[in-house]
Amino acid sequence: MSDLIVNGGKPLSGTITPSGNKNSVLPIFCATLLTDEPVTLTNVPDITDLNKLVAFFREQGSRVDWDRTRGEMRVDHSTFRAELAHGELPQDMRSTVLLYPALLHRLKKISIRSNTKGCTLGVRELDPHLDVLARLGATITHNGELAMALPAGFRGARHWLDYMSVTVTENFAMAAALATGRSTLINAASEPHVQDLCAALVAMGARIEGIGTSRLEIAGVEKLSGATIAINTDYHEVVTFLALGAITGGEVRVEKSLPHHFDLITRAFAKLGVVVEHEGDTAIVRRGQQLRIEEPFTSNLLAKIEAAPWPYFSVDLLPLMIALSTRAEGTIHFWNKVYENGFSWMPELAKFGAHVVMSDPHRVIVFGHRPLHPATVDSPYIIRAAVALTMVAASIPGRSVVRNAEIVKRAHPRFVENLRSLGAELEWK
Repeated sequence: MSDLIVNGGKPLSGTITPSGNKNSVLPIFCATLLTDEPVTLTNVPDITDLNKLVAFFREQGSRVDWDRTRGEMRVDHSTFRAELAHGELPQDMRSTVLLYPALLHRLKKISIRSNTKGCTLGVRELDPHLDVLARLGATITHNGELAMALPAGFRGARHWLDYMSVTVTENFAMAAALATGRSTLINAASEPHVQDLCAALVAMGARIEGIGTSRLEIAGVEKLSGATIAINTDYHEVVTFLALGAITGGEVRVEKSLPHHFDLITRAFAKLGVVVEHEGDTAIVRRGQQLRIEEPFTSNLLAKIEAAPWPYFSVDLLPLMIALSTRAEGTIHFWNKVYENGFSWMPELAKFGAHVVMSDPHRVIVFGHRPLHPATVDSPYIIRAAVALTMVAASIPGRSVVRNAEIVKRAHPRFVENLRSLGAELEWK
């Protein structure tokens, strides 16, 4: 079942409690391998990538007790085998790169026989990860097979990233936490999920300063301990359900919304005529808002939403704003400063009748409020593109099909169930 059948045109309304953040739980789960003491995780989302990692850990001898109903997981790596059971890491998911620090710490050497992938947004290079690990004491060789060794353990070092990479920053933090001496990372990524990993490492005994900034200072410790760690709300999911309410004219309330991360997100919504309110930790989009693109004071320029590494507007949220803009009066320019294939799905929007012009691989202009009609569209292997296409389908009366939408399960464990609770009519086929 990989296609979503959507009978749209109904206002979606109700209250949603979002799941735990996929981008937080994966590195935190990998970080549990840095200790032999039990670690308990709460608010754990049941997503496909995590299930693959759980299967890998169990094959390696670790004990993973996962109560999916309660979203709780207890992890014990004290019986983790000293060599890889199948000679290589899990394939077909990018997050396996987050296993490198812990596996090097435990096994002292690993070999990578196959490339992993995350999605079709663009090339995800491995070189920055190898640079960081080498700077922290690993030796890297490549002779038909990539091999990494750590004969003397990680050692502290200073490193300046070429660009703010989330997973490279996370790998640096995990390796430096157990390094001998002090480490500094400059131009570090600071996304909420990076902050979540650093906070989890601190709960396990790491000494990290500068969390949430572009400079991390880490004093290595001899060992990390067990802890109980709550996975924070997925702010991507918060925005998703607010956007679904706005595009269908309904009223949606999202609990546990992390309002301290929302200033720029709220402003992006406002550029499309959507007011997001907060009552404590509940975010609200009221019923029947008029979608209208805000004209900039500098009248010879288009309204614009540009996305780049945090604290810019999150590039992963850009597809949701593009979907909204197709329903808004006016014209707006979107700029994706990260992924070269981030707009590859624009022709699918055109199948609905949307008027979207690609300026180049990183920039598009949307002429909103064009008549839309039901359609059958093909989702690329991009989580938020599949969500955005579903959003547009939900706003159009009639039956639409979003083919190959199963990728949403990588980030949204109850996507269809949550939409149905808001009044949507959709099903997997």
